Amino acid sequence: MTAIRRRHATELETISVTVPEISVEAYENAISTVCATVGIFEFDEEEKLWRVEGVKDTGHAEDELAAALALAALTTGINADLERTNTETEGWLARTYESFPAQEVGKRFIVRGSHLDEAPDSNRITITLDAGMAFGSGEHGSTRGCLRALELVAHRRPRNILDLGCGSGILAMGAAALLHRPVLATDIDPWSVRITQENAARNGLSRLIEARLGNGWSTPEIRRRAPYDLVFANILARPLCMMAKDLSRHLAPGGTVILAGLLNTQVRMVLAAHQRCGLVLERHLREGDWGTLILRKPFGAAR
Repeated sequence: MTAIRRRHATELETISVTVPEISVEAYENAISTVCATVGIFEFDEEEKLWRVEGVKDTGHAEDELAAALALAALTTGINADLERTNTETEGWLARTYESFPAQEVGKRFIVRGSHLDEAPDSNRITITLDAGMAFGSGEHGSTRGCLRALELVAHRRPRNILDLGCGSGILAMGAAALLHRPVLATDIDPWSVRITQENAARNGLSRLIEARLGNGWSTPEIRRRAPYDLVFANILARPLCMMAKDLSRHLAPGGTVILAGLLNTQVRMVLAAHQRCGLVLERHLREGDWGTLILRKPFGAAR
């Protein structure tokens, strides 16, 4: 996943750790507490090592970073060495633009950066994002998997839709544009809520997308609007497992949930947690190393 939250930092640095797959999530959480940009890349396929990399303002939040890394080491038993390199601001932004061309996703969508001069000549639904500020630009396997999953369940015409952990709002916008239904988009990060609002306006979808600050299922507004016919949760594997019971409780009978943000090797763990709560697997989609699950709550299931 990639999150880009500032466009005009004066000095940037790239920090990174190389860790075994089982430690990826903990170190991603640690680095994301202080970084403007976070990415996960396979480093060594044989050894199953992954590189977790972040871009942040040089010298920013060093105490918070040290504490977050210490917690990751404590919880995983892996004490990873932190590497640092200077990153030229203009070069970094230029590379960001260069790596974000218009891209087709699934059969119905095309995602483009606002830095591109011309809109694509396409019959697909176009989602335009600011490449310098977006979380979830359509390039990551988890985002692409969610949009593909949306296409597969669109025929059910869900009415009450929730995007839990909306980031840039790309999934909320995809659902609103494809289904012409209102979507509640929530995130624990105030910046993501603001970016979702801006992106919704940029795409002419403000009347259909309501972006709210919220901490998962503990948010009163999210609970009040339940039950949901369709829920997107593109988060991380362990938080998804922890929220499985609440998700099932707030999903309407016959409702669908699209889960992502997990490696294919984490699918079994996430699926088991949701099956224990009565949800049924419909599809497991793969985008490289990343998995997306489509699950459904059987009709007649208790809330």
